[in-house]
Amino acid sequence: MPADVDLGKLGCAVGMSTPASPPPPAATLIVRGARVALDGGPLLMGILNATPDSFSDAGRYRTLGQRIDRGMQLIADGADLIDVGGESAATDTQAVSAEEEIARVVPVIEGLRSRGATLISADTYKPDVARAAIAAGASIVNDISGLRDPALADVCAAHGAGLVVMHNRGVPKQRLVDPERYADVVEDVLGFLTERTRQAERRGMAPQSLIVDPGPDFSKTPAQTIQVLRNVRRIGELGYPVLMPISRKDFIGALLRRRPRARLAGTLAALDHGMAAGAHIFRIHDVATAKQFIATRLALGRRRTAAAR
Repeated sequence: MPADVDLGKLGCAVGMSTPASPPPPAATLIVRGARVALDGGPLLMGILNATPDSFSDAGRYRTLGQRIDRGMQLIADGADLIDVGGESAATDTQAVSAEEEIARVVPVIEGLRSRGATLISADTYKPDVARAAIAAGASIVNDISGLRDPALADVCAAHGAGLVVMHNRGVPKQRLVDPERYADVVEDVLGFLTERTRQAERRGMAPQSLIVDPGPDFSKTPAQTIQVLRNVRRIGELGYPVLMPISRKDFIGALLRRRPRARLAGTLAALDHGMAAGAHIFRIHDVATAKQFIATRLALGRRRTAAAR
């Protein structure tokens, strides 16, 4: 858990976001020929770790059966899609080979599909893993590397799969936390996502199959992450659906001094903020609670403003 953050300085460092005009209306995300509506309320991406070393659940689901059951429980709890990962993003764990990652995620994806799951993403930055996951039934590839390997876009384009493009100036398994790294972190995120989405489109990706992710905690200090999230509306103005992976993140730990599994209150606050800013998809561990939160919030009349083309 981050323990060396001056919360007083943190509040001063991030500043206040500038009010923006309403983003453009939402469109439909198209993945593998299926249309996913984005204007009926936020989508919840349930997190399913097929790893023994996740930062959050520490290998809680170790057998194939446990992992498939967990995925189906997330769907029952209200998840609109399941994100299956076979390599922990934690920087204090070892990278795994593409072969090992495939062996972890493909049986889970196949098992979920056999039990009726229809929308699955594969959390990977490796083209070979993406190809195998799509063949097993995944519809989206969630790339935390920021399209470091452009071949990933080739794989997704060839199969009509969706692709998440995340802001990340580091490399997988590298901890890049530098308060002086960016002259303007928000402008860096906007420029990076613009360049990488254009690169993906040049390699054959349909714009309607791309999703952007501001990359909370990745190559950012807690203060930098907060500044970026305060400007999520500007990221939506790029014209793509916005994914916010805010569940149990380090910036919440820095603010609240809580370990990952004790960050639900902060996660829900970030969810509320993202909904108000027009984000479309939220990557969440505690799906049932998030679903209840969203239902109550919408019933009280705070309508979500969409932020994609």
